[in-house]
Amino acid sequence: MIPELDDRRSALRVAAALALGAAVSLGLARFSYALLLAPMRVDLGWSYLTAGAMNTVNAGGYLVGALLAPRWLARFDARAALLAGNASAALLLAAHGAASDDATLYLLRLATGVASAASFVSGGLLAARLAATHPRASGLTLGIYYGGTGLGIVASALLVPPLIEMPAAHGWRWAWVALGAAAAVSTAVIAANTRPLVAPPARAADREPFDWRPFAPGLAAYFMFGLGYIGYMTFVITLLREQQLGTAQIVAFFVLLGAGVVASSWLWAGLLQRCRGGEALALLNGLLALATVLPVLGAHPLLVYASGLLFGSVFLSVVASTTSLVRHNLPAALWPGGISAFTIVFAAGQIIGPSAVGWIADGSGGLQRGLASSALALALGAALAWRQKPLHAAAVTGSART
Repeated sequence: MIPELDDRRSALRVAAALALGAAVSLGLARFSYALLLAPMRVDLGWSYLTAGAMNTVNAGGYLVGALLAPRWLARFDARAALLAGNASAALLLAAHGAASDDATLYLLRLATGVASAASFVSGGLLAARLAATHPRASGLTLGIYYGGTGLGIVASALLVPPLIEMPAAHGWRWAWVALGAAAAVSTAVIAANTRPLVAPPARAADREPFDWRPFAPGLAAYFMFGLGYIGYMTFVITLLREQQLGTAQIVAFFVLLGAGVVASSWLWAGLLQRCRGGEALALLNGLLALATVLPVLGAHPLLVYASGLLFGSVFLSVVASTTSLVRHNLPAALWPGGISAFTIVFAAGQIIGPSAVGWIADGSGGLQRGLASSALALALGAALAWRQKPLHAAAVTGSART
């Protein structure tokens, strides 16, 4: 028990501050790009493949960061790693506004991905340990952390469109600077409100290797989630612009999506609390497949808004479900390795997704066919997740030692 957080209200208040880490690492550092893609594509003369490759490179950096995260967490306090990752992301986002060529932007997207992974994995570990102090509210605690991404999405929706539509040329540059400033403010708030959270590096005697084999179905399902969801988050705004939706409608769509992410903290808390196998991962992937295919079927605003609200209310709970799966089935000493393993396969799927969807979209079917392929990947992820059964922590610990 963390002494300063021995009451539930204090723990949830700290979880809310911790959620700003997810807001920065995913909401501002990654998903804001969907709003910037169209003006940057026009201004810089990109194909869909190049536009998608920018997010592929970002996901590649995220994979590097996820691979390095266990080493960082073995040497540094998790809160220090979270703050360092967030502060680095803030600087890198602002630097996007000064970039003038594709090579520099690729490098910045790569570095931002590394910083985001350091922040997100560290924050996930802190959220898991915070949840352990109040087991009856563990699902809500994890949901609040991952739902923080929605705050970043809403902030992006309010910051980016007015700036990219300024009369001055290259308004997207100022949007990147504003995102960096928002990330810096968020980092300061996290630092001021998470002091009770301490996650010191594990002693060498306490660290055990993570055995991925018992989690193979869940890891495969999570790979398909990473592959499928990122295509939607990269290209859906561009699709809506192609379908002649106005700026106000697009902002409303993105705000609804972000609000859905925040609401997901409460919507799925009970499910995450109860499910010890892959049931939650399967159900949520299936709902995402439905949300992804809706804008492919038509451009009616109600259909579009339903897609955004459903997608937002589900997709970060998929991430929370994997942390919950690790918590339910492994001893605390194996949590860093388990969370990192799921983050690695998630990042690998994200590397493939944007470029694959962009390549498909450059063909005759356009973005509709690209997003349909994302929906198929998510449906496959749902089928794989059903095969993940709950484990006994003692048995897994024993297999990890052999």
